[in-house]
Amino acid sequence: MTTTLVNSTVSTAAVTAPAEAPVSTPMTAEQREQFDRDGYLVIRGALTPDEVAFYEAALDRVYLDGVSAGSVQPGMAMHRLNAVANCPEAVGLINHPKTFGLIWSMLGWNVHIYHSHLDVHPEIKHQKPFSFEWHQDGGRQNREIESNPRPRLSVKLAYWLTDLTETGRGNFTVVPGSHLTNRIDGPPRRDIQWPDPEGATQITAAPGDVVFFDRRLWHTRTDNYSPITRKGMFFAYSHRWGVSRDDNTALFASAAYDTFTPVQKQLLGAPLAAPGEIVGDHAWGHYPATTPLYGHLKDSGYLDSSFPFLIP
Repeated sequence: MTTTLVNSTVSTAAVTAPAEAPVSTPMTAEQREQFDRDGYLVIRGALTPDEVAFYEAALDRVYLDGVSAGSVQPGMAMHRLNAVANCPEAVGLINHPKTFGLIWSMLGWNVHIYHSHLDVHPEIKHQKPFSFEWHQDGGRQNREIESNPRPRLSVKLAYWLTDLTETGRGNFTVVPGSHLTNRIDGPPRRDIQWPDPEGATQITAAPGDVVFFDRRLWHTRTDNYSPITRKGMFFAYSHRWGVSRDDNTALFASAAYDTFTPVQKQLLGAPLAAPGEIVGDHAWGHYPATTPLYGHLKDSGYLDSSFPFLIP
């Protein structure tokens, strides 16, 4: 039996994860230069068509489960936090070989996913009231940290699973280079009509494309009035000494968790040492030997002086 969700068809049969891919590689000098300048990168074709089909089917299952449970209204948008806890199939994206190198090249090995979400945004049938939604990620970080510009602190991957190759489909919209600016002009209230910031750019993306961006980049999601449903999975990474917004407690007790790799378990915030095994605060990175990503990078020969964050 099949169940139709907006403009995709999902089988109710169990899905299986794509085959394991090669080890990730560090970002190039050109990528780093562009990221430092613009605050984001677009990685074209990061996912194969088979991977796109797999992850879209998994996301559609979560959507349909939400409809069945009454937490999602049929044909309406879904913004579901705790991506892997709600969709264990998504775990393959958190250290995907085409994108994960960007994370540890920028933040190092003492990292975790502090925030993640699953998004489905079908066509909006009626004009919505205006709301000014431009923002930087991080919430109170942007009020309570005094430096100018504020520190990066986290980066984010946005995996696109549907065709956003034209504007007007709820596209991710950014101001290139604005990650080095602490404020932009905005209205005194969100509901007051106000123009987009100068330089605002809607990013077009094909299924399988990924946007990697600095949390400080001023950005927004535009409204989707097209017949194309906007679907994506989002993972935000920070250092392990920063608190996590995700709650994976139930995930750690699940059967799926036992199939995850040590690096994936680290990224999801699992304890990295048995109680009493080593005394100390592992999240502070004092004991690299207990941190799977450190060992992974060491074995791969990436712990060298060309990546300052990776020096133990």
